[in-house]
Amino acid sequence: MRYLTLLLLGMATTIASHAQTKTDNNLLQILNTNSSPIMKQVLADPQTYRCQIIYTRIERDKHNNPSFTNYYFNYDSLLYFNPASTVKLPLALLSLEKLNDMNQKGVNKYTTIQYDSSYTRQTIAYTDSTSANGLPSIANYIKRAFLISENDPYNRMYQFVGQQTIHRSLYSKGYTGVRISRQFMGFTPEQNRHSNQVRFLDANGKTIYLQPAAYNTDSIDFSRTILVGKAHMNRDDSLIQAPFDFTVHNNLPLLNLQQMLQSVLFPNSVPKQQRFRLTKDDYRFLYRWLSQYPSETDYPKYDTSKFYDSYVKFFFQDSTHRMPSHVRVFNKVGWSYGFLTDVSYVMDTKNKVEYMLAATLYVNSDGIVNDGKYDYDNVGHPFFYQLGQTIYQYELNRPRTYKPNFSALEVKYDKRDPKNTRPALVEVDN
Repeated sequence: MRYLTLLLLGMATTIASHAQTKTDNNLLQILNTNSSPIMKQVLADPQTYRCQIIYTRIERDKHNNPSFTNYYFNYDSLLYFNPASTVKLPLALLSLEKLNDMNQKGVNKYTTIQYDSSYTRQTIAYTDSTSANGLPSIANYIKRAFLISENDPYNRMYQFVGQQTIHRSLYSKGYTGVRISRQFMGFTPEQNRHSNQVRFLDANGKTIYLQPAAYNTDSIDFSRTILVGKAHMNRDDSLIQAPFDFTVHNNLPLLNLQQMLQSVLFPNSVPKQQRFRLTKDDYRFLYRWLSQYPSETDYPKYDTSKFYDSYVKFFFQDSTHRMPSHVRVFNKVGWSYGFLTDVSYVMDTKNKVEYMLAATLYVNSDGIVNDGKYDYDNVGHPFFYQLGQTIYQYELNRPRTYKPNFSALEVKYDKRDPKNTRPALVEVDN
């Protein structure tokens, strides 16, 4: 009996060690400098809010080479949050990587791509009214996915890359905790295994490359049951007195998300295995669209009264909806089911300040999931703004031995053409 007791205690200790959260006192001290009620409210109860924060300090040497140090608050890779639209970041990177691996003459991110329906509930995509030529391309899908986080581009990139390639590629790079197995189309797990037939066309509309419909035969690990909330609304809008089951939903740990963004902005700072196979033009393209504003963009053209400059810049989103002229934020956000997430790199060209910040938060005070009633406006967005400003102000005052040179990340942004009288998009699925 004594042996059994010791064995059980040992097992319990092992399990607890795998589930322990990580909090660094350095970051906690910084966060505690903010006395706003919303910050105190969340920081006092991080488990209820499922709050996780990763602050990445960047130091440059005399040759401008960056080094990175992560500081954590309540970080736990097993504490589930729904990644929502943040999965569009790895899908954009995988789409560009696949185009490069294909090495097909005449096929690149700007080439017209068309989608056929090859399986139950799949839909075609032969046109794209938001693009300059009215035709779809991977480049325009990425723009739409980053500028205001549209959903259809994610589905199309998922269909192009394919569920099997998504997982094999991410696993090969060491992102073993990631699971991207769902499109945003209400498909069953079986339907999500199927990918549409895809065709690339030349300027004359002739098919120059055909990618057949695909099916993922690999197994997907759904062994860990993930239940959130006290009740949920089902597809028939009926209230079910049981938690919402996220077991087969997408999963993207916050640290993996931070590492992916770092691998794009600073590829030499991560192991070669962890990088995506991108060209110099791909990197410049990504830098632009991770940081360009809707107000600067003609194609797609969004209504800037609704899709304002800080619309997907949660750490700078205040009541003015404006961004500081000397600050650019390279980031990806997501929001769904009461979860809010942002992973960002902040570049202040005036004050020579840079850092990374990633955070996720669950704001659902009634505990009912999938009812569309969440505390985004009164808890989520105010907290993200206060968190963002806390770190930003700290960085403004933090001494640096060497100031960063941003020339590798600075790009020439577009400008809206005042003569463009096309109607702006107001209703968008995101």
